[in-house]
Amino acid sequence: MARATRRDTRIAPEALAFAVSLTAMWVVGASRPNAAMPDLGARGWAPGTLLPIALSPAAVTGVLWSAYGIAGLALVSAIRRRWQPEVGWFWPVLIAGLALLTSPFGSADHLNYLAYGQITLEGGDPWVQSPIGWQGGTDPLASHVEAPWTTQPSVYGPMATLVHAACAWIGHDNLRVSVWVWQVVCVLAWLGVRALLRAHLPQRQHGRIDVLWTFNPLVIGTGVLGAHLDLLAAALVVVAVWAWGRGGLGWAIVAGLAVASAESTKFTYAVVAIPVILLGRSRRRDLVGFLGAGLAAAVLLHGWAGVASYVQILRSGQTVSLAMPWRPLLEGMLALGLPNGLARTVITVLAAALAVLLASLFLRMSTPVDERTRVLWVAGMLTAAFAFSASYSLPWYDPLVWAALPATVSAPVAMLATARLTVIAMAYVPGRVTGMTEVVENVTLGFRRFVAPALVLAVWVAAVRWARRRGWRPL
Repeated sequence: MARATRRDTRIAPEALAFAVSLTAMWVVGASRPNAAMPDLGARGWAPGTLLPIALSPAAVTGVLWSAYGIAGLALVSAIRRRWQPEVGWFWPVLIAGLALLTSPFGSADHLNYLAYGQITLEGGDPWVQSPIGWQGGTDPLASHVEAPWTTQPSVYGPMATLVHAACAWIGHDNLRVSVWVWQVVCVLAWLGVRALLRAHLPQRQHGRIDVLWTFNPLVIGTGVLGAHLDLLAAALVVVAVWAWGRGGLGWAIVAGLAVASAESTKFTYAVVAIPVILLGRSRRRDLVGFLGAGLAAAVLLHGWAGVASYVQILRSGQTVSLAMPWRPLLEGMLALGLPNGLARTVITVLAAALAVLLASLFLRMSTPVDERTRVLWVAGMLTAAFAFSASYSLPWYDPLVWAALPATVSAPVAMLATARLTVIAMAYVPGRVTGMTEVVENVTLGFRRFVAPALVLAVWVAAVRWARRRGWRPL
């Protein structure tokens, strides 16, 4: 895929490993519906199934576990030896084209996205009405949502919902076409991040952008091929960082609008406003424009969405995912007789405390590449701390971390991020609650409930020990 240097004509082993991992993922996405990939129905004018093969639940699990495992090991090697390939646009565009020949896999979240977009398009309120209840459960898009989300109103922001409504409008009641339009948005977001990072970072970091973002199978598999919303939100944050870095009131206003759009896609992406405010005090006029534009756009978007959207955000705030170490703690407290609400509140407080600790350590363990990258560096480290510690954390929550790592000088943080994402990605294979055999369900659920929490806990411990061994202390 890429050469290590201009003088060396040999293909780097990391490039081969990345290619093997991506090929395995592509086979899953280009094959017939399987345990990792729901059936999207008639293809319409969108690409259909390219490979006439149907992978069994065991096969798709084995393929994806292998792909993520190979990707993790290759990424560790690339970070350790500071491999930075020199690559133009041919390979990224080729990967983008191949990605658009697949169907999203790893979850059925894209069905939720289009369902809420369809409800909005048809005049409903996606933050109040559930997919299964819309149009009596017969809607051509909303009726395809899978358990456990069939009865759940939207937890996504108004900007995301508007984008998904546009996809549903273009798809015109055809689920496959609507999903494919959303895939185009995700692929463009992924390519856009590369372009903006190359414009924002010094040229010496361009190879690192491609290792950590462009060709990273963990990012491509969980984000691009999974067609997840976080990819769009991360791209909007990078737009904001790039615009703010250009200087001037006009660009500050663009940055504010981009931050409002990111936050209105998914609330946690408002994090980028923190470093802009803290580091931008010397640019008072620009800061006023940034805050004014951002607040105005956010008020308009959330005013349109209404109070119900906040209720859904609060409702999802105390959920605890199976692969996080908080889950065994929750089950232990419940077994001891602690009320469910109190137990979840305890976990929320502990997770927040851990996030603060990890954020301080990550900021101590790293530095920005240069002055222009300070905003992206801080936003990335804060996001990493949240993704590592949150009670509910999934593999596709990490795109902003990986978009920020090329702007960050820190092999330890990159290693920890690799370990964390590899474990969590494997924990959510195949990624759906339907279509599995009993054996595969027991094996994958066992990994998610018992193995993954222990490994994530080990990553937490490694972060603290690594920091202490190097003499770093919390801020």
